[in-house]
Amino acid sequence: MTVAIIDYGSGNLRSAAKAFERVAAEKTMRTRVVVTAEADEIARAERIVLPGVGAFADCLAGLDSLPGVRAALEEVVINAGRPFLGICVGMQLMARSGHENGSHRGLGWVEGEVIALPKGTLKVPHMGWNELVIRQRHPILKGIKNGKDFYFVHSYHLRCEDEREILASTEYGGSICAVVGRENMIGTQFHPEKSQVTGLKFISNFLSWRP
Repeated sequence: MTVAIIDYGSGNLRSAAKAFERVAAEKTMRTRVVVTAEADEIARAERIVLPGVGAFADCLAGLDSLPGVRAALEEVVINAGRPFLGICVGMQLMARSGHENGSHRGLGWVEGEVIALPKGTLKVPHMGWNELVIRQRHPILKGIKNGKDFYFVHSYHLRCEDEREILASTEYGGSICAVVGRENMIGTQFHPEKSQVTGLKFISNFLSWRP
């Protein structure tokens, strides 16, 4: 099995790759993890990971700058139905639109929009460990107990139109979508690769998930 981690100039790619490699080795999975910006390599991969750190528009522009990658993503994720994981801004790009530094059209895979975190007494960006509130049991959350901590770094969040697609949330000035799931697609606002043992369990679930 090949896992393609997309390199579009955004995200802690090495950290993500090392986390996936570690899980595959511990589970003795025959898994090849590649960090790639090549459409052909993405098209051949059995699982796709889209990381992301930064502003919505900048990350989208980085993705669009790679020849053939948007088309390859549409083919393997939407048409072929292969497992997909979006991390942080990678999850936000799944939305219909994002409203950071203007309004921008996203991939449109999830009905919803990316908006600023609520203003109040809490610091923005939201940076640090927060508890997961599991709303729906799903294979991606197998073995992860309600209330477990994951690591977040973000100033914007995904507001889903269909709450049935919110698998887990966290509390930060209100309820924030932490895990979104639709068909073969999963997105996390937190960084599983930075979330220690529980994050590795999440990655393990993704690698064994059969949507």
